[in-house]
Amino acid sequence: MNRALDHLYIFAMVFLTAYSQVVMRWQVGHAGNLPVGLPGKIQFVIGLLLNPWVISGIIATFFAGVSWMLALTKFQISYAYPFTSLVYMLVLASGVVFFRDGVNAGRLVGTAVVMAGVLIIARFG
Repeated sequence: MNRALDHLYIFAMVFLTAYSQVVMRWQVGHAGNLPVGLPGKIQFVIGLLLNPWVISGIIATFFAGVSWMLALTKFQISYAYPFTSLVYMLVLASGVVFFRDGVNAGRLVGTAVVMAGVLIIARFG
């Protein structure tokens, strides 16, 4: 049972990282186009950094790092690291659901291959 609970560190990292990426995409999309001049770019970035949603994404990234450190106390990196690819799958699915990003056969097949790889490592790793 402890080994199953140890995986929560990995899955917390995956969820927090995916959350951060989706929130950043959402808020950058709301912020509009990046201005051309340097002063406008600086103001644009400062505005994003003061946005509560962006701050939550930064905090999530920090705690994803903490979760990853805790996971590495329980697992070899060669076992744990492939699970990071689950972030890609969550972000891909979130992009489709929330942002109507396009998905083609290549992305679906690639995602299935990655998922199969993670399952094999989780089962036999």
